[in-house]
Amino acid sequence: MTQHMDKDSIDACNACADACDQCAASCLQEADVTAMAHCIALDIDCAAICRLTAGFLSRGSNFSKQLGQLCAEICLACADECGKHGNEHCQLCAAACRRCAEVLGRKAA
Repeated sequence: MTQHMDKDSIDACNACADACDQCAASCLQEADVTAMAHCIALDIDCAAICRLTAGFLSRGSNFSKQLGQLCAEICLACADECGKHGNEHCQLCAAACRRCAEVLGRKAA
């Protein structure tokens, strides 16, 4: 595992967490918040695990690989949900989630 690869993963996790936070906050401003409940919940879960994973990677934890795999799985679930919504914030979040899952997937390989 190279230092460059860790930085890429950490950056992708942090960018994803930020996009998820922005998406959740924006979803709460939608006219039908109830329809966005699953999206908001996944945004919150994804942001939390991305931040946790970034911390594990920063510290070089022995559990980084396993946590990264789970993080990638949650990122993909969030991307799938956000991708269902036409809002710009959801589309931006979906893209950030897919990017994070991709980077973490390369790390786990």
